[in-house]
Amino acid sequence: MFDIKDLYQEVIVDHNRSPRNFGKLDDADTTLEGFNPLCGDKLTLYLKTDGENISDIAFDGSGCAISVASASLMTDAMKGKSLEEAEKLFNEFHKLVTTDDEYDAEYLGKLAALAGVKDYPARVKCASLCWHTLHSALHGENTPVKTE
Repeated sequence: MFDIKDLYQEVIVDHNRSPRNFGKLDDADTTLEGFNPLCGDKLTLYLKTDGENISDIAFDGSGCAISVASASLMTDAMKGKSLEEAEKLFNEFHKLVTTDDEYDAEYLGKLAALAGVKDYPARVKCASLCWHTLHSALHGENTPVKTE
């Protein structure tokens, strides 16, 4: 019998083992660091925009499987999005991992694989580190992000 949790697990494992958009982006407009003191996850987010859209995005660093998979999935999802769409996706993802509210799985796509972290509060910080770092970068903040 097909179990959606198995599919979600596969997505997370795949993105942890082979993270997409991993590495330094030399021509980034914005670079911002994020740190999760609880788990030890560290990342640097590299962002390039053309004023209206995210034209390129990458990350590097180290962290647990949830943190790396979330950053990989997020960077895949954000490439080419308008800044307005990026804000909407941030809000939907935040709802996904912090509430029991219904979410639009079709809109979130593979990001829905991280829905199960909401049952483990310490893991929410792992999954959301990259997202809060991106959110801060998009709002012009330059202070390293901490999830505490």
